Amino acid sequence: MLKYTLSTLNRLQDLVKESGYILRYEKGSFKSGYCVLQDKKILVVNKYFETEARITCLLEILPLLQINKSDLSEANRKFLERISQSELILENPESNSNAA
Repeated sequence: MLKYTLSTLNRLQDLVKESGYILRYEKGSFKSGYCVLQDKKILVVNKYFETEARITCLLEILPLLQINKSDLSEANRKFLERISQSELILENPESNSNAA
């Protein structure tokens, strides 16, 4: 489980940057709090969001991105795998409780 701290936000930002995307915090009227410009590899997150909301947005965005794991550092690759496992647990709690 990820902690919603500034350290986690920094790690997510580093992962996004290393994946070749540009992350910007801007004001705007995004319904979901963020906007992904795939062609230009730019992510725009509402700048008025607090740390927890920024982390939540980045966690929602990550599955939408085309990330080449071979381009990532070992630390970011492990972090991405950890995030992916956390998302699987959150998405399908029924199957995880049956597995125990």
